[in-house]
Amino acid sequence: METVRRPSGPRQRTLCYLGELNSSAQARWLKTVEVFNEQGETEQLKLFPSHIEPPANDPQVVRVLVNRVRLERTRQFGTCFLGWELWKRLELDGFFQQAMDDDPAEVPWSRVAAVLAINRLCAPGSELAIEERWYPSTALEDLLDLDEDKINDTRLYRCLDRMLPHKTKLEQHLKQRYGELFGAEFDVLLYDLTSTYVEGAAEKNPMMRRGYSRDHRPDCEQMVIALIVNREGFPFSYETFDGNRADVSTMETILRMVERKYGKARRIWVMDRGLVSEENLEAIRRRGGQYLVGTPRSQMKQFEAELLQDDWRQVRPGVEVKQVAIRQREEM
Repeated sequence: METVRRPSGPRQRTLCYLGELNSSAQARWLKTVEVFNEQGETEQLKLFPSHIEPPANDPQVVRVLVNRVRLERTRQFGTCFLGWELWKRLELDGFFQQAMDDDPAEVPWSRVAAVLAINRLCAPGSELAIEERWYPSTALEDLLDLDEDKINDTRLYRCLDRMLPHKTKLEQHLKQRYGELFGAEFDVLLYDLTSTYVEGAAEKNPMMRRGYSRDHRPDCEQMVIALIVNREGFPFSYETFDGNRADVSTMETILRMVERKYGKARRIWVMDRGLVSEENLEAIRRRGGQYLVGTPRSQMKQFEAELLQDDWRQVRPGVEVKQVAIRQREEM
């Protein structure tokens, strides 16, 4: 039987009717099951339920004791298998083997890196949660050939420290490989910033400063995080800044960083008004780039008359556009 969903609700559907297995029909209903021994070899055995007496002196008979069958240690497989396959398709297994497995270690660091990445894909959590709850509940122990007792929060934190020096090469590798697999384009880049705060003193982290708090926690020190993605949302790169760094002051640094990593190109930058200044726009123009930005409120007054005219053009449901030329500039 199998359970299927009907308009009226779940129902049972018969796949195959085997009839009744009694002594007279026993020979006709012999079934075989493939089993594995400790050496990995397989053989076919005749299968009988526990309440049916098998033929005497037949070494190929296996009896199923239904009343003793139980389900133990269920583990997640599908999502972890998908994450592991994506990891290999992106050739991250080879990248991290070359980058981190030169030093002798009890557990290959490339495999620990895979655990961290697959966890972020399937069920993001802390390193302690990975050790205590998530990893033991998955099939990664078999997929990665990595025993459960080898994964602990200390090893996971140490792996993060080892991954950080390879950040630039990793971003370049992902951009190239992701582009090859999915035909991704990186001519349009969306740039924005966020922040993360700590409640401690963070005395050993010089980047932690008090600044504009997006989390409404001005009492806490924070770090500013800049993220660049392409039009599909694929992370192109990220950078970190001191917590008191003004958003508008990060643009020049980001432009230089992108050119250093990926070379010069005619890119289109998309930003909100918090990153807009004449100096930043000039820096983009100087590099041959273009931009789509939010207009600062202080400059909206000069466009008020044009924007109030009823000649907007609908490009898709709910989205209307209008071109307004900026005087003495080639911008709209």
